[in-house]
Amino acid sequence: MTTRVLLTNDDGVHADGLEALRRALLRLDGIDLRVVAPDGNRSAMARSITVRRPLCVRAAHFDDGTEGLQTDGTPTDCVRLAAHGIVEGWTPDLVVSGINHGANMGEDVTYSGTVAAALEAVVHDIPGVAVSMASPHGDWSLRREYTWDFGVAAEIASRIVAEVERVSREDGTLPLPRRTVLNVNVPHSDSGCAPLAVEVTRLGRRHYRDELRPVETHPDGSRTYWLYGTEHGFEPEPGTDLAAVHAGHVSITPLHLDLTRESAIAPLAGHDFEGLLDRIGELLED
Repeated sequence: MTTRVLLTNDDGVHADGLEALRRALLRLDGIDLRVVAPDGNRSAMARSITVRRPLCVRAAHFDDGTEGLQTDGTPTDCVRLAAHGIVEGWTPDLVVSGINHGANMGEDVTYSGTVAAALEAVVHDIPGVAVSMASPHGDWSLRREYTWDFGVAAEIASRIVAEVERVSREDGTLPLPRRTVLNVNVPHSDSGCAPLAVEVTRLGRRHYRDELRPVETHPDGSRTYWLYGTEHGFEPEPGTDLAAVHAGHVSITPLHLDLTRESAIAPLAGHDFEGLLDRIGELLED
């Protein structure tokens, strides 16, 4: 049995993280790998899609002589393209997104294009895996001036995919609940050593230290600003993705798209919302 795997990302089709993971996945048996990724950086675009213009798709050439596809769309667009048959006669059984340059944990998952691509997979009833690696200095910034070594993260990600493929081959089902994404975050290792442990976690809570910084005032009176900070903190709660990666562990967090706050349904259902309609009706009559 062969598992058809789509590889995408939000850093661009030629990003080092995608290339490291692409090569690691190609070493696996039983994997039919295809790449559909953005033609440039699309970080922090979340689940945006392109609806007001057509998408440009063209070949992407890799150093080993193989090819993928690149598009001027978003990470979510990439998954949609693959799910709707951009590769003739082929649709994915599994979507893998990454490896992202920087961690995607806590509230950051709602901004992340890497996680968004994996979440788009479950919209199409396809399991998704998002893979990110913390920066070499342990912060969660978008800076790229560090030296990134994705070797260990790529091996970890490929082994997770291999385990998914193995179980699928043995009993015919992928070992994930329906419409579930695995959000994998790997700590950075300067020495190339393996992380200390693997934890299955819940999302943690970030402390953002953003600031509004004026950049320039233009002749027409308009102004430009930076609105992003660095060195963000977090709540050190045990069992969270942020605490796990800070401790040097791999974090695996199951995610899904249902954002319903179940505990709020009963209290809200007992509120007199019908009375609002009555009052609106009275206003309309006046």
